[in-house]
Amino acid sequence: MDRLDNTVRPYAWGSTTAIPHLLGIEPSGEPQAEMWMGAHPGAPSRTPRGTLAEVIDAAPERELGAAAVAKFGPRLPFLLKLLAAGAPLSLQVHPDLAQARAGYEDEERRGIPVDAPHRNYKDANHKPELICALTEFDGLCGFRDPAHAADLFEGLGVAALKPYADLLRAHPEDAALREVLTAVLTADRDDMARTVTETAAACDRLGGAYAPYADIAHHYPGDPGVLAAMLLNHVRLQPGEALHLGAGIPHAYLNGLGVEIMANSDNVLRCGLTPKHVDVPELLRIVRFEPTDPGVLRPEADPDGEEVYETPTDEFRLSRHTLPAGAAAHDLTRATPQILLCTAGTVRAGDEELTPGQSVFVPAGERTEISGPGTLFRATITV
Repeated sequence: MDRLDNTVRPYAWGSTTAIPHLLGIEPSGEPQAEMWMGAHPGAPSRTPRGTLAEVIDAAPERELGAAAVAKFGPRLPFLLKLLAAGAPLSLQVHPDLAQARAGYEDEERRGIPVDAPHRNYKDANHKPELICALTEFDGLCGFRDPAHAADLFEGLGVAALKPYADLLRAHPEDAALREVLTAVLTADRDDMARTVTETAAACDRLGGAYAPYADIAHHYPGDPGVLAAMLLNHVRLQPGEALHLGAGIPHAYLNGLGVEIMANSDNVLRCGLTPKHVDVPELLRIVRFEPTDPGVLRPEADPDGEEVYETPTDEFRLSRHTLPAGAAAHDLTRATPQILLCTAGTVRAGDEELTPGQSVFVPAGERTEISGPGTLFRATITV
């Protein structure tokens, strides 16, 4: 196995303290948003044998296993992260696999540079995600019942919101949600900025269920994404709880520290809460306009004590081991590649001793035993 040296991305929305505290180091004062573990070309983990991308490229079947290469190609199909949100991330949605392939091929055919600010599809892959909370974690996930969104708008007493509330009470529900999101994102920018400012003041005054939107508006004053966010379910995860974000589901992370795993893709369509490009027509084509239950996931323990977060996504499988002191070692040998991440205590993985924030890559089929005391997250795939 290879100990990983991982890059921390300093995105502006990142917490200045959460990742340093987990790692047991002094904060630098700068935002530290994400620590990447994997072979993503943007910031591949480093190993004693070179970057993890180079290690896999040199011998894909040896590192990943023949079944993984046959199913996903000669690349690690997931990216594991520590994500530390100190401010809301952009409101966004991801395409399904067919949409990603078609969108990527279309933009390639039109000659749009892959690093162009207005490019939507950086690759031909989908990007399902799973976020598991390490601390209390706030997020937005999926559309709430339109009638409940109408109640939320009406409760603010802002006259400019009444047309949206009226639309939300229309039927069918999918058409109502589409019409309101379209109206919010295509409204005159100056008029919308005034509406958002008035809405933010009312949210701040009322607090309670409105408090998350007051905070969002504080970070993104005048942004139409503030109203779009009010159409979504607000979720507060407790440590150990998780959310799975499938294709077409609008979402945003607001605050907290978590372990995130996703298919290896950069395809994001933004709805707001960002200075970046928002392609409204393409966004409206990708979004699933239907009320959904956020579906908070809690891990299911197997007889060996492995707690698995079950999802329909094959590109990744996330589980957790809580290892007491003095307990027998667990055998994690598996015919697929693995990344093991310690988040609490001290965990021995093979010959490596891991403390919080440290991780290793385990090639397919390599014999691996773990012991505690500590908590270990295990990322692998399903073949």
